[in-house]
Parts: sequence; C-alpha cells; structure tokens
Amino acid sequence: MRILIIEDDEQLCETLKLQFDHHGIETDFVHSGMDALYYVCHPVYDLIILDRMLPGMDGIALLKIIRENNVHTPIILATAVDSVEERIAGLDNGADDYLVKPYDIGELLARIRALCRRPDTMEASGTLLTFEDLEFSPANFDLSIKGVSAPGSNKKLHLSRREAVLLEYFLLHPNQTLARQLIYTRVWGPDGEVEDGNLDTYIYYLRKHLRTLKSRVRIRTVHGIGYRLEAEV
Repeated sequence: MRILIIEDDEQLCETLKLQFDHHGIETDFVHSGMDALYYVCHPVYDLIILDRMLPGMDGIALLKIIRENNVHTPIILATAVDSVEERIAGLDNGADDYLVKPYDIGELLARIRALCRRPDTMEASGTLLTFEDLEFSPANFDLSIKGVSAPGSNKKLHLSRREAVLLEYFLLHPNQTLARQLIYTRVWGPDGEVEDGNLDTYIYYLRKHLRTLKSRVRIRTVHGIGYRLEAEV
C-alpha cells in the first residue's frame, strides 16, 4: 500500500513515517497544496491524507481540484477544527472521511483499513487480490491460481518485493492501460532513480510467472504507452 500525506507539519510527518514503516505502508510527503497538485493527479496512491490548513492553497480548495480532475483516490481530511460546519465542508467537497487533530495513530490506521477495504474493480477476498484465475497475497507475496494453494504445489509462486509491488499495481487496475511513467512512479516512487530497462526486466519476470502457473491472464505491451493486464480471449 502507498499513501500520500499532504501535511505542512514536518515533525508530524516524521512521526507518521515511523508508524507507517512499522506497518509496512509506503509513504510520500508533500508540504504545500501547490506542490501536491503534481502528485495527486496521478493514480499511484491507494489513499491520501490531506491537512485542512496548508500554505498557499488550503485543503478544501485542493480537495475540489482533486475531485474536479476525476481522481477517485480515497481521501481522509485531517483538521484541528472540530466543528459540524468543517465536517460538512470536507465531506461535501469530496472527502471520504474526517479526522480531528491530534489523532490517535491506531484510529488513523483503522480508518485507512476501512477505506481501502472498499471494493474497486476486483473481487474482495479478505486480504487477497484476485483477477480472473489469479490470486495474490500482498502480505506474503504469494501468487497462485484460485483454489490451488497447497504447500509444495507448483501452482503457487513466491514473488520478490519489486515483482509483488508491480503485480499489485496491475491487479488494482485490471483491463487498464498503464503508462510507463505512472508505473515507474508507483513502483519506484516519484523520486526513484530507475533505468528504462528495469521495468522491462520485471515485466519479463511476471510474464514468466504467469506462464509457469498456466494462467489465462497476460501482460500486454501497448506500444508507445505502457502495459495492460488482461485475460486471454
């Protein structure tokens, strides 16, 4: 899971990073509304935590822009003002949840889990991600064919961390063409340094795994754009 935190309190950001790292959640931080515009309009995050009061552009104004650009990423609006009017303003402008500062990290994590459990284009199956005949566990990086997961079975493979993050991104956007640059940002991070051939290498590995499992799913190259996870016709 990858979360974008838009928050100008750098000390709070450091605290959140330590907590999220402990729970295996990847985080990126932005400290102003204007800087956040570059990040929020790319579909690389599973959730956004947005501070109500930001320098340059406040959280509500940024929230409006995000939703006007048809970005549907779940957003938790965090604010130090606990009033009914503030909650209404946040929810009416597109926030999915509302949290008053200072908040308990346990409650924040619970709200994140609740929002990320909402079904998208895939089947919801506990902590598993599924598409067509594939079943993938982000918790332990195991990829298998549905219904075949016994220990020692040749229908179950353990992926490397990079392979797992890449496959998770595809599974979260099945039947969608994903641009190479978006994949770089999601898998290696917005500021990650990666050679162009690295992505092709990991695509090769994933395709090899799919062939080994004899899955109906394939990763198709969309020339000049990127890749697409789809089922064979």
